[in-house]
Amino acid sequence: MTTQQEWLRVESLDIEAQGVAHNAEGKVVFIEGALPGEEVQAQVSRRKNQWEQGTLTAMRRESPLRVRPGCPHFGLHAGACGGCKMQHLDASAQVAIKQRVLEDNLQHLAKVRPERMLRPIEGPTWGYRYRARLSVRNVPRKGTVLVGFHERKSRYVADMSSCTVLPRKVSDMLMPLRALIGSMDQRDRLPQIELAIGERSDQAVIALVLRHLEPLTDADLARLRAFGADHGVQWWLQPKGPDTVHLLDEGGPELAYSLPEFGLLMPFRPTDFTQVNHHINSVLVGRAVRLLDPRSDERVIDWFCGLGNFTLPIATRARAVLGIEGSEVLVQRSRDNALRNGLGDRASFVARNLFEFGPDDLVAYGPADKWLVDPPREGAFALAKALADLHAAPVSGWAPPKRIVYVSCNPATLARDAGLLVHQAGYRCVLAGAVNMFPHTAHVESMAVFERAETA
Repeated sequence: MTTQQEWLRVESLDIEAQGVAHNAEGKVVFIEGALPGEEVQAQVSRRKNQWEQGTLTAMRRESPLRVRPGCPHFGLHAGACGGCKMQHLDASAQVAIKQRVLEDNLQHLAKVRPERMLRPIEGPTWGYRYRARLSVRNVPRKGTVLVGFHERKSRYVADMSSCTVLPRKVSDMLMPLRALIGSMDQRDRLPQIELAIGERSDQAVIALVLRHLEPLTDADLARLRAFGADHGVQWWLQPKGPDTVHLLDEGGPELAYSLPEFGLLMPFRPTDFTQVNHHINSVLVGRAVRLLDPRSDERVIDWFCGLGNFTLPIATRARAVLGIEGSEVLVQRSRDNALRNGLGDRASFVARNLFEFGPDDLVAYGPADKWLVDPPREGAFALAKALADLHAAPVSGWAPPKRIVYVSCNPATLARDAGLLVHQAGYRCVLAGAVNMFPHTAHVESMAVFERAETA
């Protein structure tokens, strides 16, 4: 058992940005706030048979990678904001650790070693977050309204006056938002504000989606309009589920993001899934399409296509691309985006549940020269399993893709699916690399490239 007086040497950092050490008995100790190479003491709060977990309390050797956090609300203390976990670690070291997390997951969970590691994709580390879900809580005993992320390991809303990962204009808006909500008649029935930022030429379009559990009074609507005019934001209202989201007032610029390498503009609604980091997304899409290398005589399938984030760039290069997504609403928006960008003749879309999927379904969509796979955190197990089953029992007239580019937001499910592709479906993992989509958080985005073993 680890005592509070025992000095522990931190050996590594885990996926949750906790330092990993071993105590005198050899038991693993996870230490929040500790960095590799440091010697620390910890207050243990959880004990299991195989491990313990605690929080840094003292340090006698500091890592050269430790830096001063850029946000005054970051820390280990009670009430600290839980939006970021790694601000105390040098930004370049964060990227290196995420790359190692990807490698370790592939090697240990899937017994897959990429033939070459890609240089990680990285970009701005502050002011990058163009999407966020901010909780709202009226706290009468404090005489204020809180607007922000949750406290670390808590359901309470952090008392934030600024946020360094949000764009400066939005960060500066946090205190005025608190005052706005505090002035509203329905202040106790407004649990959430969702932020979405679009690009229009050189001007940012800031949308705020207000979730309200009761109808807003005319006075509250007037307050929203006045705030929008003063701060240059457009208000959307959400009385119930995501399908009820609507503009407070019609007109004004639409939300969109650009993919300049392909000359594309991608309109979206504020509750649609888009990447939080537009700069990194643009670089990611460019790299993914170059690695996929679609040719003018090739057919490509984009699985989990969303709004066409990869589908439309691929369509500027390939003969034809089929985008497949689980939501008919998203499929229709993808079609609209294809038409908007003059790609309606090359890009087609269908709605299909890709978590309940078998070999017959795969054959029904026909052969494709290459695939782009971009699933949610759950991964693409059913798709990879169907491909493995067809490798074991081929079907006449259908051929597997010669190359797959897999974009992942969860290294564990990527590793699981990579194991299927490499060990059961006849592929090699030729490339892999991390993508620092969420600086200062423990979130690991990544990309891997698979090629048919016999076509290498």
